[in-house]
Amino acid sequence: MSTPLVLGLDVGGTATRVVVADLDGRVVGAARGDGGNPVSHGGAAASRSIADSLDRALAGVDPARVAAGVLGLAGGLVSAADLTEVWSAAGLTVAPRQVTDVELAFAAGTSSPVGSVLISGTGAVAGECRDFNPVRLADGHGWLLGDRGSGYWLGHAAVRLALARIDRGERLTGPARAVVDGLLGVGEAGNLRSALIKAVHAEAPVRLARLAPMVLRAAEAGEPEALALVEEAAGHLLATLGTVRAVGSVDPVVLAGGVLSPSSPLAAAVGGRIAEQWPGAEITFAGNAAGAAAWLAARSLAAPGLDGLHQKLVGAL
Repeated sequence: MSTPLVLGLDVGGTATRVVVADLDGRVVGAARGDGGNPVSHGGAAASRSIADSLDRALAGVDPARVAAGVLGLAGGLVSAADLTEVWSAAGLTVAPRQVTDVELAFAAGTSSPVGSVLISGTGAVAGECRDFNPVRLADGHGWLLGDRGSGYWLGHAAVRLALARIDRGERLTGPARAVVDGLLGVGEAGNLRSALIKAVHAEAPVRLARLAPMVLRAAEAGEPEALALVEEAAGHLLATLGTVRAVGSVDPVVLAGGVLSPSSPLAAAVGGRIAEQWPGAEITFAGNAAGAAAWLAARSLAAPGLDGLHQKLVGAL
């Protein structure tokens, strides 16, 4: 009798990742494809991307062996898509359970069913989880209404800083110089004020998130204004986390998202504040989200040795 397999899918706006594994943690199939979020790409294009990635991950694997699956979709159930035909065409006999990116990020950082997750990527959101399900959320309201401390927030703040310096006739340094060079080109001369305003308004507002790495690099170099922006962002993120996390909690905290990566100065600032506000709480970073989705699928099967399986799958390729 063939051993059962579990399927994990992490579907975001920029990439789709798939992991197929057995209950001993051996990865028997994996693939990465284009973004598959239906909000970002439309339902038809998203389904094609998910189907292509799934087919490549299942190459050489009997899809009937997949006993359970989990699909993590950025944006949560708001952006739910009907993927029934995708699962059927792939030969799956079970439909993966859809979860939010908040639940998936939490599971990617801990095997504990209870704790908090703080995500800062393009946007920012915090969740308090029970049995891995987010029971309370804070922020995640989008660039127009919130996402304080996110990549968008950092980019937006740096552009505002640059414009303020230009209006005062001051020399551009640090993050102000970096974002001007990033938007207009290094050494751009002429009417910087008009050019910068035009460049920002020529793109979707959320695209300002791509400037966040420039701010973080300036902070790593010790540039005072960049460090100040990082500290302000950390304060916003701590306030968001404090909205959902109980005073005195020692449950784990998972940090996730591109601007809260382990090497990020923002992660260092946030981690230090968490340690002060919730002493004794373990702070971890989210690992492989597709592997975490596969682990959640294994958990639904009550597979043995879940802690060890978690360690293997969140590091899956």
